[in-house]
Amino acid sequence: MDISSIHSLFLKCKSVSIDTRKIETDSLFIAIKGDRFDANSFTKEALDKGASYVIIDNETYYIDQRTILVEDSLVTLQQLAKFHREYLKLPVIALTGSNGKTTTKELLAVVLSKKYRIKATVGNLNNHIGVPLTLLSFNSETEIGIVEMGANHKKEIEFLCELAKPDYGYITNFGKAHLEGFGGVKGVIEGKSEMYHYLLKSDKLAFINLEDPIQVEKSKILKSFSFGINKENADVNITEVKANPFVIISSSGFTISSHLIGLYNANNINAALTVGKYFGVADSAIKEALESYVPENNRSQLLTKGTNEIILDAYNANPSSMTVAIENFLQLDNPNKIMILGDMFELGEESQQEHQAIVTLLSNKEKVKCYFIGNAFYDDRINKNNFWFYETFETFSDYLKETKIENSTILIKGSRGMALERTLDFLS
Repeated sequence: MDISSIHSLFLKCKSVSIDTRKIETDSLFIAIKGDRFDANSFTKEALDKGASYVIIDNETYYIDQRTILVEDSLVTLQQLAKFHREYLKLPVIALTGSNGKTTTKELLAVVLSKKYRIKATVGNLNNHIGVPLTLLSFNSETEIGIVEMGANHKKEIEFLCELAKPDYGYITNFGKAHLEGFGGVKGVIEGKSEMYHYLLKSDKLAFINLEDPIQVEKSKILKSFSFGINKENADVNITEVKANPFVIISSSGFTISSHLIGLYNANNINAALTVGKYFGVADSAIKEALESYVPENNRSQLLTKGTNEIILDAYNANPSSMTVAIENFLQLDNPNKIMILGDMFELGEESQQEHQAIVTLLSNKEKVKCYFIGNAFYDDRINKNNFWFYETFETFSDYLKETKIENSTILIKGSRGMALERTLDFLS
């Protein structure tokens, strides 16, 4: 069966799923092989739970005309998403970058939804499976689609752009993330810039942050719409940015007081403000949208536990995001400051160097207590009054069980795999 015929069946379904635990009645289930399981084996279960059709690539599990046998289910998912995107012909905004992708995507969504019916990537489903699922969530009522794109190696953004065919693109930044897969910072820049290459060859528009010299240099020959802080040549001029700890933005006679913490979130807000203006969202609506946004899922959340104020930023971490989070935290006037910092993953050969750089950054900050958690940070040779190293979270939690932390301002930051939000269970 060709993609056009499969698409016709897809249009009869209410939704698409790759997880039998989330199947809805009258849905399309696509059986994708995982590293530890073969989703083809769930064909009968999917049909029993109400799926109208199941796409499989193992004929052993063929049941009847409701099962569609293809050569490769994953490739079919991707081809179907690409066909559907071209079928709808709606404007698509794509964004990538080392830090801030998901927050920026969510800010874009709340701003643009003030004027348009939008659909955006759910959570961080931003890879070779997540992007197709996002595209298939768009329908005839969607007026603007927002697609987040993640990558941990070169050519991935190029591939995702060929699927989503964005009309607009934004790269949040070029930081030290996924260095192992990209082969270093130069590889990160090359990999993320694949979005610019697509926009250029397709004669599409890029949103550009004039505060980022790499964006400025890479986008010189692109159609663009820009923003910057006190830059007269910017299409959207931001007149003031401050944070202590919440971010406040001023532009064109109005001020936005956000619930986001730290100057490192300012560019995310500025990008959403800029995109909103480009698409004609009223200033008052932009202000209302950005001021109403409250971060969740361990992203720059300000929490209170007992007498402690906690900045929980444990969703992810890399050397770039870790550094700006620390620098922002150090600027806070609050006394009794504590940092709980976890390992940063996927740094490859540069892991030891990058973890040591974070320790060195804090080496003369004697008024801040620093707890370093994880094997990459661990160094039993360092003994300082304000530095403590724990090889595992379990050894750190044992310490917390015997220690009472009160009246402190605490930054919790680490890679997702460290799950440092568990620290909250020991703070009261």
